[in-house]
Amino acid sequence: MSTMNISLPDALKTFVDEQVSQRGYGTSSEYMRELIRKDQDRLQLRGLLLAGAASAPTAPADATYFDGLRDRVRKPGKTGGVRG
Repeated sequence: MSTMNISLPDALKTFVDEQVSQRGYGTSSEYMRELIRKDQDRLQLRGLLLAGAASAPTAPADATYFDGLRDRVRKPGKTGGVRG
């Protein structure tokens, strides 16, 4: 694991320390890692949403679509199911 040092104004350092204490993080590093992971997830979701918005329209995702999707996922021994 690599180390990165950051400088924060006193007000932000106090905020981080409070979050670590109140939210059960062991260290400020754990808190920062969680923030970075959440930002990565947000950026990935944004990319997926933009790709979906730019893609060609397909059949609507109505009740029939979701019923079929549930049936595919529930079949025992079937691989390649939907991941979420």
